[in-house]
Amino acid sequence: MDLKNLKLEFEKELNENILDYWVKKVYDPKNKTFFGRIDLNENPDPDHNKSAVLITRILWTFSAAYRMYPKPEYKQMADEAYRIVTNYFWDNENGGIYWEIKGDHSPADTKKQFYALAFCIYACTEYYLAFGIEQAKQLGISLYMILEAKSFNPANNGYIDALSKDYQKISGLRLSEKEIADTMTMNTHLHVLEAYTNLYRVWDDKELKLKLNNLLRTFLDKIVNHETWHFNLFFDENWKVVGDVDSYGHDIEGTWLLYEAAEILGDESILKEVEEVAVKMAEVTINEGVVKSHGGLLYEKEDGHLLEEFHWWPQAEAVIGFFNLWQITGSKKYLDLAVGSWEFIKNHIVDSEHGEWYWSVDKNLKTMPIEKVNGWKAPYHNGRMCMELIRRIDQ
Repeated sequence: MDLKNLKLEFEKELNENILDYWVKKVYDPKNKTFFGRIDLNENPDPDHNKSAVLITRILWTFSAAYRMYPKPEYKQMADEAYRIVTNYFWDNENGGIYWEIKGDHSPADTKKQFYALAFCIYACTEYYLAFGIEQAKQLGISLYMILEAKSFNPANNGYIDALSKDYQKISGLRLSEKEIADTMTMNTHLHVLEAYTNLYRVWDDKELKLKLNNLLRTFLDKIVNHETWHFNLFFDENWKVVGDVDSYGHDIEGTWLLYEAAEILGDESILKEVEEVAVKMAEVTINEGVVKSHGGLLYEKEDGHLLEEFHWWPQAEAVIGFFNLWQITGSKKYLDLAVGSWEFIKNHIVDSEHGEWYWSVDKNLKTMPIEKVNGWKAPYHNGRMCMELIRRIDQ
């Protein structure tokens, strides 16, 4: 595999197919906002709610892209996303950000989902790295303080998923209908880890370093299942595992995010431990989740039943995860798997006619009738995949 040509493919995909779509089709210049939904036929819905996940992921993506390709339109998209976050999602009374706003930018769902606060940290710190806006860095730090004060439970050393607008206990903690309703999830912990890793890049704080190390230790000791080498996904307040679900996308995404956190901490012993865990988790993902005939990564397994769908984001994370394992181990089979995942994406997930990626294909590799853009479908997984591979190939 010629890595130079591979890099050119990722550059073209990032700039011409993914980001160009968001600049030209998702941004609404008339109302100076982003559409919260675009259907499979490319019809935007200006009245649809906008999720904090969508807008913060747009903010992260265009900030990161500007750092690599300083185009004025990327700065405009990042600036607009930052303005929307600070003007309309931010809760001036209680601090933190709302989960969802309406098409007219008024609050829709005001609960504090800490997954969203974590993404806002991730996005604001990237915005600071791109443009040096001190307010964005301070916003990230203040959100970190809120997370530690309101989400972190010292009694069980974990982060709860959600509270009310004013940080009181509520029922209905779930991020989505796919989640099992309970107190703590792997998913929230993973994206808090991701956020703290990026915050540590811009804020060399001793307490933050301890928190990041503690979170990494929590993954290694409690969230990674050392019998199955999957992540346990759902927990009660005492870390008792709830449900039986294996998420192949999260498993492979976690291998490189854990490694990234360990790398930035600079502790060789924990880095070595993470390497060993990453290889074991990747091998299980390969054996159970990768379809060898075409290279696609299955979505998940619940109670022993495989969901034979191929969603866009696990494919993107597989490319990074397998490439990272090649860099760690030097084993060419992981590079071949990364390239195989990319070939599957090009053949079945990329919308080469209209731009961006489809949500998913079914077991027969037919495009599923799901929106091109919604509260969860942002340019983050696929955009980040391109940028990670470009950066890693350059190295």
